[in-house]
Amino acid sequence: MEQNNKDNLEAKKRTLSKRDAREQAFLLTFERAFSKDDDIKEIIETAEIARELEIDDFAKKLFCGVDANINKIDEIIQRNLKKWTINRISRISITIIRIATYEMAVEKITPVNVAINEAVILAKKYGAEKDSAFVNGVLAGISKDKEVIKEVHK
Repeated sequence: MEQNNKDNLEAKKRTLSKRDAREQAFLLTFERAFSKDDDIKEIIETAEIARELEIDDFAKKLFCGVDANINKIDEIIQRNLKKWTINRISRISITIIRIATYEMAVEKITPVNVAINEAVILAKKYGAEKDSAFVNGVLAGISKDKEVIKEVHK
């Protein structure tokens, strides 16, 4: 029985798309917002046990990257908010924006248009009615930020 569970976990991990891995990263990062005192490894282990799946390596990279670069990410986001502060943004939206900002502006692992599109999809799935438009607008602003663009093309 135990071997069967391990086989199922491996199968789930092997078939994970980047979109699904990004969703895992979103859920982990969102959980982190409520458990700041917990160790990252602890959050990942708890999620794996609770959801009976193995967290994808890409999801771990996004989750750990956002956590390690949170101050830089928030600085980029705040610089591009118009009449808003990060504290006013819903936890769902800010989590999505942080992941996309990490992908396109900090780690530069995802093309800008893909990062924005994937963020909008997550916002439509998890956010309120107008969250996807808000997320799209903030990320579009970040993508046009001359300091971010300069850093991305170094």
